Amino acid sequence: MPYVNIKITREGGPEGTGPSAEEKSRLIKGVTDLLQEVLGKDPATTFVVIDEVALDDWGIGGLPVPDYRRQQGSPA
Repeated sequence: MPYVNIKITREGGPEGTGPSAEEKSRLIKGVTDLLQEVLGKDPATTFVVIDEVALDDWGIGGLPVPDYRRQQGSPA
């Protein structure tokens, strides 16, 4: 009974948007299909949970994501 937890950042600040319902559905299906293909796991007993995390609550290299992205020259 696989359990997969996908954590992604919620872009655009506290009011920001994350992936669409269609994108989430594709992630869930893709992970489920991969577990069936590679490990022979039954899709009926595969659980996939997607957690969206606010950018300020996710850190990389000792910095919140917006600060890290600024430091790397990427858009916050």
